Order: sequence, then C-alpha cells, then structure tokens
Amino acid sequence: MSDPLRLIVGLGNPGAEHLRTRHNAGFWFADALAAREGVRFGVESKLRGEVAKVVVAERPVWLLKPLTFMNASGASVGAALRYWKIEPEQMLVVHDDLDLPAGTARLKFDGGHGGQNGLRDLFAQLGHGRFHRLRIGIGHPGNKDRVLGWVLGRPSASDEAAMLRAIADALDVLPLATAGDFSAAMKRLHTAAAAE
Repeated sequence: MSDPLRLIVGLGNPGAEHLRTRHNAGFWFADALAAREGVRFGVESKLRGEVAKVVVAERPVWLLKPLTFMNASGASVGAALRYWKIEPEQMLVVHDDLDLPAGTARLKFDGGHGGQNGLRDLFAQLGHGRFHRLRIGIGHPGNKDRVLGWVLGRPSASDEAAMLRAIADALDVLPLATAGDFSAAMKRLHTAAAAE
C-alpha cells in the first residue's frame, strides 16, 4: 500500500484556445472528476491555479489545475504542496503521453519525465520524480517534427472519444488509488483497457 492521495494535479494550458487540445488531457481528467463530484473550480492566486476539493473513497482530496501554462507547471504545484503540507508521494499528476495510443491510461510511480514539459518543470522544482502519475495516451504523429502541432492540436473525433473512455476508466479506479492501493488500481485499469 502507498500513501493515500491528498492532491490530484491535472496538467494543461489555460485559455479557451487550448481547452480541447491533446496537451490538456490532464485538465480533461480534472474537469471530469469535478463534474462527477458536483464541485466547481475557483482561482487561487497564491497557488497560481484553479482549485477544487472532492471526496474520493471517503477521503478529502484537493484538485489543482495550474494556470502557469504547461512549461511552468512546477511553480503552481510546488506552491500547492508547500501550502497544504503535502508530500510528493501523496500526489497524482495527470498528463498527456505521446508514447501511449489514444484511449490508453496507465498509472505509474516515479521514473523519468519522458520529454513531457510539465513533468520536466515539476522535476526541476522538486529535484526528483517520486510521485504518482496517470498517463493519458494521445498517440504519436509518427514524425518528431510534427509533435508540437500534434500535442497543441485537437484530436480527431475518434481519438477524442477514445481519450474520454480512458479518462472514464481511470475515474473508475480512482477510489482504489486514493486509498493508497495503487497496485489494485493499476491492475483494474490495465484490465479494463485490455477488454475494450
């Protein structure tokens, strides 16, 4: 068993022009969780982000969407960890992942940043990567020269539907993860993906 979660961070870029882009998969997840729990985000200027509080598995959990833009996500996340006195190991960071096909969601702990700029900045702030991640697959354009336009672009209708299914699957296992049973959450999430 791991530490129960106290903070879930969805990574993305603020602004209507970024709302439905692949890079905002973390925001999609945070918004879906807030909607499911019937809560609204409010801007918290000292944390440089939008904040909400939900109860998952009978545990209060903070939700954070940094408003610093992806490449400076660490400033907001670091401020939240300090303000709420939360250890990185009690945090789940939700982000898009080029290395996973659209419609795939994977949980992991620790590891590298894989070139994801929000994670890269968070590593720089914390000095390590010892926190939980939920990786939402966005697929890869097949050519590294097209990556920037790909992540900042809107997915096709079929890819968007697949990403939303992956987010729904991840929400279904969130109570297990929140309670600290990440191995059970991982197993159920990966089983759900294999069945689709």
